[in-house]
Amino acid sequence: MFSTARRTRRVLQRLPRIAQRCNIKKQHTATEGLERAVSAFRSVCGDRGVSLGEAVREQHGKDESMHRCRPPDAVVFPRCVEEVSALAKICHRHRLPIIPFGTGTGLEGGVGALKGGVCFSLRNMDRVLDLHQEDFDVTVEPGVTRKALNSYIRDTGLWFPVDPGADASLCGMASTSASGTNAVRYGTMRENVLNLEVVLADGTILHTAGEARRPRKTSAGYNLTNLFVGSEGTLGLITKATLRLYGVPEAVVSAVCSFPSVQAAVDSTVQVLQAGVPIARIEFLDDVMIDACNRFNSLSYPVTPTLFLEFHGTEKGLEEQVNTTEEITGANGGADFQWARDPETRSRLWKARHDAWYAALALRPGSKAYATDVCVPLSRLPQIIVETKEDLMRNSLTGPIAGHVGDGNFHCIMVLDPTDQDEVHRVHLFTERLARRALALDGTCTGEHGVGLGKRGLLREEMGASTVAVMQGLKDALDPKNLMNPGKVL
Repeated sequence: MFSTARRTRRVLQRLPRIAQRCNIKKQHTATEGLERAVSAFRSVCGDRGVSLGEAVREQHGKDESMHRCRPPDAVVFPRCVEEVSALAKICHRHRLPIIPFGTGTGLEGGVGALKGGVCFSLRNMDRVLDLHQEDFDVTVEPGVTRKALNSYIRDTGLWFPVDPGADASLCGMASTSASGTNAVRYGTMRENVLNLEVVLADGTILHTAGEARRPRKTSAGYNLTNLFVGSEGTLGLITKATLRLYGVPEAVVSAVCSFPSVQAAVDSTVQVLQAGVPIARIEFLDDVMIDACNRFNSLSYPVTPTLFLEFHGTEKGLEEQVNTTEEITGANGGADFQWARDPETRSRLWKARHDAWYAALALRPGSKAYATDVCVPLSRLPQIIVETKEDLMRNSLTGPIAGHVGDGNFHCIMVLDPTDQDEVHRVHLFTERLARRALALDGTCTGEHGVGLGKRGLLREEMGASTVAVMQGLKDALDPKNLMNPGKVL
């Protein structure tokens, strides 16, 4: 009995060393697996198509969000869908997570390698593949950005209007279901993607609407295209997107109008839409944001809630749109209307709106910015903006507001000192309250940025456990090993 007890004590004393040896063995196994995979990667895309360098890995482990850098173990640079498929098969065989990377302009930490793995940087796949001018559609690879596409088709009389602000990759925009300033008229990515080519976790190449199909509408089977739009890389790698194009409008007119209150600005927006005015852009800036824009761009707009508007159409049609809008805004106290018709003046006018991010940062030199993103029904917009501004003042936070008021989506650009842990904590609590305020008003915790890392709990609150369980079931069916961008969305 004594010897048994002594042996037991010895075993217990050795347990930490045994556990350590086991962990070391696991680490060796994982390292060996990665080494074998890297060798296989190089056989697919060459030595220059694989990087283990620290700087490259860190570059691909972060986006524009406040989430900390989570570098992958390796970065690969495929040149075609066949290479993407072959690389995915290697990752699948070695159980290595796969994280897609476009331009790194995301705002919810979607590119962080939470569990290590391999980043697929798709920048070398940058061809515009098929342009059908007469059908108003185009097919692009994932390295093509929206500005590059519009430059490519500039002389065709066509354009792609979805504009999230950043010069993001188009397949990345599909992955997050991005939208932006033109969404009120032209819709989001969800309405403008006709077909996707996707590489699944096991390397299978899938065409969501059938290979080479590009009809404007279909009733054939499940809508797999919209399943992958907004999936944030958790279901597969988008390697090709077929997109709708639009004719460049004959004439464009822009305007800025000031209002006595948030309610008056939103009432004008609702009434303009109810009047059937096909407005292209209608953007809201609160008094704090318009003041920041004035300072940053040396402008002199009244420091009150302000609408930036833009109209697309024929010369005759625009005259009617402008007259109707002026009547509606005037009835709601709108004043100081400034119209712009020529491209140079319009560009200068919209520069203030597009520079809102940098204008907000300039309020506190040396600060960092974090953009919130919620969306509510239009009628609830005044309430949530007023409550949000009260919340900011109550908690001594700087957060100018800018929004795509035409579809109820707005951003509070939080300007903070990332080294001040108390302020960082207060900003975190504020963003949670803001999202739940939107949910309480029948809205969503994200209108266009996506769920990524920070809003997974909010997604469950918004959708409910049973709906999230169905999403998880779809994820498990397409990616049973949980290799595609693990730790995001669900």
